[in-house]
Amino acid sequence: QVQLVESGGGLVQAGGSLRLSCAASGRTFSNYAMGWLRQAPGKDGEFVAAINWNGAYTRYADFVNGRFTISRDNIKNTVNLQMSSLKPEDTAVYYCALHRSADLLGVGLPDFGSWGQGTQVTVSS
Repeated sequence: QVQLVESGGGLVQAGGSLRLSCAASGRTFSNYAMGWLRQAPGKDGEFVAAINWNGAYTRYADFVNGRFTISRDNIKNTVNLQMSSLKPEDTAVYYCALHRSADLLGVGLPDFGSWGQGTQVTVSS
């Protein structure tokens, strides 16, 4: 089992920034790729960003368009998502998720196994 605990969500004005963090425990963190997913009210969950096991490769959803940066620290067992130039449409619950493999062979929601409890991000216009 793995435990994932997100933090750093909150309310921010459009154009602002937030940094989300996820602390992992219970499994060898560095063996797995990690990702961030989100779900807005009334919408399906969607992929946001992912990073492979050693941080050498990252992938982002098209809507990110250079605004977010994912990173990880395999010593501290953390993965972060730095978000800038936030838009009201970024409002959602953001989830940290453990990928099913070490590398980013796929970034669809089924490619991710365990999810955290989520942290709310609200962007006001």
